[in-house]
Amino acid sequence: MLETSARLLRLLSLFQGRRYWSGPDLAARLEITSRTLRRDVDKLRSLGYPIHSSSGLEGGYQLGAGSIMPPLLLDDDEAVAVALGLRYAAGGNVAGVEEASVRALTKIEQILPARLARRVNALQTAIVVPAKSESSIDARTLSAIAGACRDNETLRFRYRDHRGAATERCTEPHRVVHTGRRWYLVAWDAGRKDWRTFRLDRIEGRVAPGSRFVPREPPSSDLAAYVRKGIWSSPNCRARIKLLVPADKVTTWVPPDIGLIEPLDSHSCCFDIGADSWEHLAMQIMFLRVDFEVSEPPELVAEVQRLAQRYRSATLRKRVTRRVT
Repeated sequence: MLETSARLLRLLSLFQGRRYWSGPDLAARLEITSRTLRRDVDKLRSLGYPIHSSSGLEGGYQLGAGSIMPPLLLDDDEAVAVALGLRYAAGGNVAGVEEASVRALTKIEQILPARLARRVNALQTAIVVPAKSESSIDARTLSAIAGACRDNETLRFRYRDHRGAATERCTEPHRVVHTGRRWYLVAWDAGRKDWRTFRLDRIEGRVAPGSRFVPREPPSSDLAAYVRKGIWSSPNCRARIKLLVPADKVTTWVPPDIGLIEPLDSHSCCFDIGADSWEHLAMQIMFLRVDFEVSEPPELVAEVQRLAQRYRSATLRKRVTRRVT
């Protein structure tokens, strides 16, 4: 009886680890006959697992989706990954999943073996997580958009741009990208006849999946870099900064998705950079740790002057405090 139960758990783990198995492959993995395999599959079906089968030379088995969520088997690495993911999800970058993440995490940590619990705690202690995203996304909206990407279904939604203007969009969604600060959708815009990147927190109301479409070739093989480049090249906050160092001294440590470096002469280069606000752009320039010149646009000049005055005032206050004491 114990041997049969252990075999059923092994069979279930194989089903959950791969979409489709042929009958002979499964029987060989479990070292059982085809007849025993059919009996084991029937037992799993009686427990509520929707296992589909097909006959013939190409026949086999596939675990499908049922009306209820059946028990899920995880190996050691998967259990650690899920526990870590739930801890971070409980932090709340996706609105509406925090409470459910805490409940699921409680269930998993209750049954984690001590050796895996130590791994989870060690990893969480050692890993530094970025600050919470600037904008949270409704979990149902995020799930609906991700589902449309997976199923190749068109999406209609109302979108508000950075100027506040709202338009109706009909898209062919491709992928959802998280930059660490915000969520973005990369999609083919049917109205503009081109690829577009949409901030998910600017999508208003309910998203409506539509008809199926044939996927297009994506605009880039690295969609994360594609989205980040679209952010810095945004026309509302862009500038060309003169850096007083050779181009080869900067390109070695400035990622290409942050901005474009162009050499001017042997002692300087031009940095084409952008951000979603002038303050953010000014701070990015400060982080370069090199001398620079900025003369335009006036909004950036004013922001750099404001930051310089703030730093200057901070040092002056320190001097006054020392003099008083």
